Amino acid sequence: MRAGIPEHGRIPRYYAAKTELLALIEELGEGAPLPAERELAERYGVSRVTLRQAVGELVLEGRLIRRHGSRTVVAPPKLLQPLALVSYTEGMRAQGIEPGRTVITAEPMPADAQLAEDLGLEPGGEVVHLERVLLADGERVGLESSYLPRERFPELLGEFDASGSLYAFLREKLGVVFGEAEERIETVLATPREALLIGTNPATPMILLHRVSWTPEGEPIERVRSLYRGDRFSFATRLRARG
Repeated sequence: MRAGIPEHGRIPRYYAAKTELLALIEELGEGAPLPAERELAERYGVSRVTLRQAVGELVLEGRLIRRHGSRTVVAPPKLLQPLALVSYTEGMRAQGIEPGRTVITAEPMPADAQLAEDLGLEPGGEVVHLERVLLADGERVGLESSYLPRERFPELLGEFDASGSLYAFLREKLGVVFGEAEERIETVLATPREALLIGTNPATPMILLHRVSWTPEGEPIERVRSLYRGDRFSFATRLRARG
């Protein structure tokens, strides 16, 4: 494939229309409505069914947004979250975006075998579970579940405002120093519950991050599962050669 064109040179009609739409999106700019479906189908010489397929892909990719009761509009640029030991709050504020969280769960729970192993606990040891919907300028964009050893962080349930930054509380109030983390990334579809909490279509691709972090001395701090809308987020990191 070169620029989307297969080696045999035959381009699906929906893809040709999608390429035309991408050029139109760049011309229109963020928030602008697309012309009517009939007009676009005639302009690009395709059926309305073919045009809908092209538009549907661009919606899934986060280039267009379908709004209830109005036309499809050009989406804003994707939010960029660094793959680094920084909090969601820091990542959003670096882009001029106001972060927020809606608390779903803040409670103790027993750790299963895998969670206990990740956090250096005996199976059944208590952890604090924080489940929060992530907001960006008031828009729901993700769902985060954090698990921390309760015995090491007894202040969490009594003193921590779960609508705020967990990393800021750990650093500033408890003196926790993050040393390193291991992160795994995959693409998934949201469960019906997750889609409802985030307010997204269950067919929208999601980006799932699993992270375990430790102090510089190797003591586990947290395990976190972060689910982000694939149509609203991209991730970046800087790589260096070993040695």
